[in-house]
Amino acid sequence: MKAVQVQNAGGPEVLKYVDAQEPQPGPKQALVELKAIGVNYTDVYTRSGLTPTSLPTIPGVEGAGVVVRTGEGVSEVAVGDLVAYTGVPGSYAQKVVAPSWRLVKLPKGIDAETGAATMLQGMTAHYLCYTTYPLAPGDTALVHAGAGGVGLLLVQMCKWLGARVITTVSTEAKAQLAREAGADQVVIYTEQDFETEVKRFTGGEGVQVAYDSVGETTFKKSIACLARRGYLVLYGQASGPVPPVPTSILQQRSLFLTRPSLGDYTATREELLQRAGDVLGWVQSGRLQLRIHGEFPLREASEAHRQLEGRLTTGKLLLIP
Repeated sequence: MKAVQVQNAGGPEVLKYVDAQEPQPGPKQALVELKAIGVNYTDVYTRSGLTPTSLPTIPGVEGAGVVVRTGEGVSEVAVGDLVAYTGVPGSYAQKVVAPSWRLVKLPKGIDAETGAATMLQGMTAHYLCYTTYPLAPGDTALVHAGAGGVGLLLVQMCKWLGARVITTVSTEAKAQLAREAGADQVVIYTEQDFETEVKRFTGGEGVQVAYDSVGETTFKKSIACLARRGYLVLYGQASGPVPPVPTSILQQRSLFLTRPSLGDYTATREELLQRAGDVLGWVQSGRLQLRIHGEFPLREASEAHRQLEGRLTTGKLLLIP
């Protein structure tokens, strides 16, 4: 089969389109022939070496396709099922072996492209505002990167929960997308200081929660934007990892800091199906508006990474084997 491989950590150019051995499913595993693959910042971390990984490796953790073979003891899916997943390494390929419990059957009307675009970012938005800091009516939330893949979905969910949403974006075009998703206030951070604007919008009180996927460049000001007993939910590091910080920064205003990951919020089949079912159902009904920015042939994975890191995207990027 064909796959994209990283042999040495580095920039997008290290993503090589190569021949690879087709994986074989073992017990409680299934072989999936991929139709669409999700591109995520976690893939950038793997490629660049920010996430320590044994090399060579095939990056990617999200996709959708058809089950073509199953190992012993598989009861969750059958050959011929159209499924989607996240949290399965080696996904930049024509085929992948996945633990069968991680596979979610796609509901009627949801194709592979939609499934691959929904799983990681949709369930991330879900756990952030429903579980990590469960928003309540009257709360104010700061959402960084409000026109990104997670951001556009998170803004919509925050509004359903009755929150006021302030978001940051880099351009007026992205600001318009964030407003269409429901954002109450949009800060163009290339022109305005988001800390100053948040304080102005909240009358100096600050926000109950900041959902921050940017990391190093936003961390200190995100902390400063929090109200008393506010939460900083740091769920990504697009600008780089946050350097070590003293816990005393939380003492003023009795703040909370957490660094969650999707795996811990989909750690059981029951929780996985609950979150995936919610998100896929909302997309199926049209309640949740999903934006796919672009699709690239698998061999052009390097260009997809360039666009993602260059902040040229709004919504989801997909690779098509």
